[in-house]
Amino acid sequence: MKRTSLMTAFLVPVAAVSLSGCGVNSIPTAEEEAKARWADVQNDYQRRTDLIPNLVETVRAAAAQERNVLREVTEARAGATRIQVTGDQLTDPQAMARFAEAQSRLTLSLQRLQEAYPELKANRNYEILLDQLEGTENRVARSRERYNSAVQAYNTTIRTFPAVIGAKVIYGSKPMVPYEASAEAQSAPKVDFGNGQ
Repeated sequence: MKRTSLMTAFLVPVAAVSLSGCGVNSIPTAEEEAKARWADVQNDYQRRTDLIPNLVETVRAAAAQERNVLREVTEARAGATRIQVTGDQLTDPQAMARFAEAQSRLTLSLQRLQEAYPELKANRNYEILLDQLEGTENRVARSRERYNSAVQAYNTTIRTFPAVIGAKVIYGSKPMVPYEASAEAQSAPKVDFGNGQ
């Protein structure tokens, strides 16, 4: 009994040292790192999926508002220039009222334009959209790079001595697949703002 206890006390530390020398601890560490980097890739793709439609709609709404305000100003200006008061009509209250109303509509539309002007930035909104698209794509690309680096480290760990022993015997580890772009990725994506141009 004593001899068994003594052997156990001796073999447990020797086995622990032997197993740690075989890279047993480095394998799950490398595997978890690769899985975490893949989660980052998925997160950035989800960010893109969530962000892009909202940005496009924001830009479309801003452009529509800008078109409406500018259309109203143009129509009010056209209406104001159509109504003329001649010298003979200066005594006609209805002619004067029509003229004043047309001028008032133009004044109100110009005031609306002045009030809305800080918001009328469709071109700036397009720039922001493009910046966000570029930033999102850069995030995705960087996450894929980090994932591929983590996969490379994991695959190297499970294939090199002494970790290869622990990888095969204890974990049954298999190489992970790095991210590879599809054939379609060789073509530039088409950005369509829906304005028919």
